[in-house]
Amino acid sequence: MITESSFSGSLSQRIRRRYFYSPMASLFTVVVSAVIAFIVGKLVLWGLVNAVWTPDVQACGQSSGACWGFVAEKWRLIIFGRYPYHLQWRAAAATGIVLAMLVVSSFPFMWRKPYLRTLGMLWSAAVVFFFILMLGGVFGLESISTDMWGGLPLTIVLTLVGMGASVPLGILLALGRRSKMPAVASVSTGYIELVRGVPLITVLFVAAFIFPLLLPAGVRIDPFWRISVAIALFQAAYMAEIVRGGLQTIPRGQFDAAASLGLSQRQVYTAVILPQALVAIIPAFVNSLLSCFMDTSLVTVVSMYDLTGSLRLALGDALWRGYFIEGYVFIALVYFFFSFIVSRYSQWLEVYLTGEKDRGHAAE
Repeated sequence: MITESSFSGSLSQRIRRRYFYSPMASLFTVVVSAVIAFIVGKLVLWGLVNAVWTPDVQACGQSSGACWGFVAEKWRLIIFGRYPYHLQWRAAAATGIVLAMLVVSSFPFMWRKPYLRTLGMLWSAAVVFFFILMLGGVFGLESISTDMWGGLPLTIVLTLVGMGASVPLGILLALGRRSKMPAVASVSTGYIELVRGVPLITVLFVAAFIFPLLLPAGVRIDPFWRISVAIALFQAAYMAEIVRGGLQTIPRGQFDAAASLGLSQRQVYTAVILPQALVAIIPAFVNSLLSCFMDTSLVTVVSMYDLTGSLRLALGDALWRGYFIEGYVFIALVYFFFSFIVSRYSQWLEVYLTGEKDRGHAAE
């Protein structure tokens, strides 16, 4: 039986072994703890104790703390961008539908064959409802151009479209780079190396300003779709290398064993190799997903206002322009919230899939 005294004793022993195992370690621990305590104390005073929480410019000017009143006043502009104020419920509902589908898709039992078709139908319906709500023009909904999209809905949809399209493209490029056909391998390798050698901002400029010049007269592609395709093509090159790294973790014996069973090349990859490789690349995939989520802030250079761009719109108000720190802290917390959830889920999923694999080997 573990008593309170034994627990506290073991805790103190673990702390001593970890942080105070030598005079130098003890000194370092004390100094770092003091610095952290000082910084945290200052942040608490600035962000909580002396903060102003109401949208009162005069009170903010007289306070030595943070002015969260700026966020209270401008949060709808930051979250939804230039989307019409009276129709922001549509943007909120559309974003909520997509986020709900992400939650539903996160349950591993939904990936089994009996549920895959249902999951695909649900995602198809979610995407349709998202664009119906955001675009309007049907069912009596007011039509809204994609030029008016912004904030969190734009950030999320660009990330989902970009990463969703980049995964199959990346798998094909990875397989193409490993192909025994010289032409296929050369084209795949050339594409990957070319795209990885170009910054994303350059790709966005080409999609926004150069590509329209190459289209025939009278043909116009919506900027949202040009940027979405650009992000997908850019991410596909990185995804290809991630998938290729996963494929290289599979022993050659797996290929030979699958081939000895009479499986075709396509069946070898789809039934044996790719399921194992995709599990191995979960950490790298999550890193790429979070990178894409953050990189959407670059679309502001092509006049699209994602979460960061919407904050700049909010800071255009001369009364609140001086409180940009609070604004950036707010969107940093939004980014951190989503990133932390994705990171923790990926860690859980990695453990879960590893356990499933071990149980499968034990059953054999």
